[in-house]
Amino acid sequence: MTSPRVILAAVGLSATLAACGDRSQSTKATAAGEATPATARANAQFATSLDLSDQQDFVDAKRGFIAKPTGKIVGPDGTVMVDFDAWAFLDGKPTPTVNPSLWRHAALNAQLGLFKVTDGIYQLRGFGHSSMTLIDGKTGWIVVDPLTSRESATAAIAFARQHLGNKTVSAMIFTHSHIDHFGGALGVISAAEVTARHVPIIAPEGFLEEATSENVMVGSAMGRRSRYQFGKDLPPSPTGFVDTGLGKEVGYGTYGILPPTRYVSQPTEAMDVDGVHFIFHDTPGAEAPAELTFSLPALKAYCGAELVVQTMHNLLPIRGAKVRDALKWATYLDQALEHSADAEVLFAQHNWPVWGHARIVAQLTQQRDTYKYMHDQTVRLINAGYTPREIAAQVSFPASLQSALGSRGYYGDIRHNVKAVYQFYMGNYDGNPANLDPLPPEESSRRYVALMGGAGKTMAAAQGAFDAGDYRWAAELLNHVVFADQGNSAARTLLARTYEQLGYQAESSTWRNSYLVGADELRHGAPKQGIVAGHMLELLAQTPIERFLDLMAASLDGPAAAGKDYTINLVLSDTRESFVLWIENAVLHWHKAAPAPKANATLTLTKGLFIKMMAGTAGVQETLLGHDLSVQGSKVDLVRFFLLIDKQKGIFPIVTP
Repeated sequence: MTSPRVILAAVGLSATLAACGDRSQSTKATAAGEATPATARANAQFATSLDLSDQQDFVDAKRGFIAKPTGKIVGPDGTVMVDFDAWAFLDGKPTPTVNPSLWRHAALNAQLGLFKVTDGIYQLRGFGHSSMTLIDGKTGWIVVDPLTSRESATAAIAFARQHLGNKTVSAMIFTHSHIDHFGGALGVISAAEVTARHVPIIAPEGFLEEATSENVMVGSAMGRRSRYQFGKDLPPSPTGFVDTGLGKEVGYGTYGILPPTRYVSQPTEAMDVDGVHFIFHDTPGAEAPAELTFSLPALKAYCGAELVVQTMHNLLPIRGAKVRDALKWATYLDQALEHSADAEVLFAQHNWPVWGHARIVAQLTQQRDTYKYMHDQTVRLINAGYTPREIAAQVSFPASLQSALGSRGYYGDIRHNVKAVYQFYMGNYDGNPANLDPLPPEESSRRYVALMGGAGKTMAAAQGAFDAGDYRWAAELLNHVVFADQGNSAARTLLARTYEQLGYQAESSTWRNSYLVGADELRHGAPKQGIVAGHMLELLAQTPIERFLDLMAASLDGPAAAGKDYTINLVLSDTRESFVLWIENAVLHWHKAAPAPKANATLTLTKGLFIKMMAGTAGVQETLLGHDLSVQGSKVDLVRFFLLIDKQKGIFPIVTP
């Protein structure tokens, strides 16, 4: 691994060479995929603002190394989910196409493999962007967070058994309700084995409801936007994907879940799990709606789950989610200082651990104050009358927090986070009546471009901004041109190059990924396929039917449903549940009730088939020709009813109209 000192020197050298060239030369000559001289200078200047030479993180990221996997993990459709050998470029000299601070962080996250954290605790890192933790129990492994997908989890547990012995799984702990911490459960242990051996599955109160509902109601839109946040389909390279901030590839594959057998519902709750004494701490409503951390007193270890990692986190992910409570987050981290009072190692379910009690205290304190500072300063400026964009331009950390690399914005970003604090308290309206009812983007852009003298003059101004390295202004101008006329190929090309430069300068991996995915879609269009719902059937099978009915209601085409008054009975033959669905005032309602005698139609089918229908994976053989479905009443009315439910493919455009 190239040392941070060499990385810093290389970034400075490359920028110096660029700066020593002819500065009068227009950056129009810079090819797509290259850093402009302005970007090279910006990244070199950024490197001088931080001490990137500290070796301690690299020592920690490698500590306890046992073995590294090679090759690839391949998904169910044949695509590469994880490529263990893709990160060799991070061993070399950094390029001006990556922010030097992000390069360093990406190199740290590239320390992949099986690691010993301390006696009795092991971690598998790099099999996805989260980590799987194994704790030695009396009869087997207590598995903490089995990664995102079945394929990744299967590979990880097999690798652990190859090097640590063929142990069984004696318990499983889900730290929180995000899919990268439970989606691979069925790759570690089957539901049948859990039942047969009475394997405890432990999770925070509310876990199953939150874990399943998050991926249903706005799953289509969130999945589409997650491509931007996580850089899906960007090739690993200095001009492409380098990191997620929390780790490497997400590892998209087949997702499942196991229903918990034991919930942690008290603020602090002691529990013996396969001979190991745990003290669980319930921490809901901060990083996740349902989350826990835990202490292992006998091992002098504290697991911070995802409440504390080696980066500032998101208060509102750019993929979309419910906004998070920064003050509650800071409070939990303050409590963690007490919970870890005897700890000598702090590990989380992302990134690498911290050893030594003094350093643990420093890490928790810095992260606590990071969230508290963003919260308090945003609230102060809200009360002074400032708007979200104004606050984002004003709030910056004091030097003591600015220099803390373990709290830098590799995943979250202070400018986005302070807007999230504003939204948490005030909503997204800034109070200016001009913003109560603004024009839609396409209409607004057409008028702006016309006012600026047409596309030609706007493009000339944007080119001037690009040549001057003023990429934020260039992006704003070009975005208007593209939304006024998406057929303007010159505007799309220049906007793509502008997004590239913004991405190359971004310290936040999620911002970098978003800019680079945006550039790619300007050149090649939106993806042809959204989330493959068939990969989520095992997860959806644990989702209450009520959540799908809520989604159906939220998917009703209101204008088309105006004046319609269908009533449909839905009967699940295997679970013996029945629901009455009806349309009234162009709103779809439902009650759990016995079938209505005067319904237009009664649809009887199994829960599994209904879920497949909702996911769009049920074929003619299963529906029209199968034995698991029957219809009484008007089949025509039933079809007309279902035609009113929009089926979103999750491939809508983002950077174009």
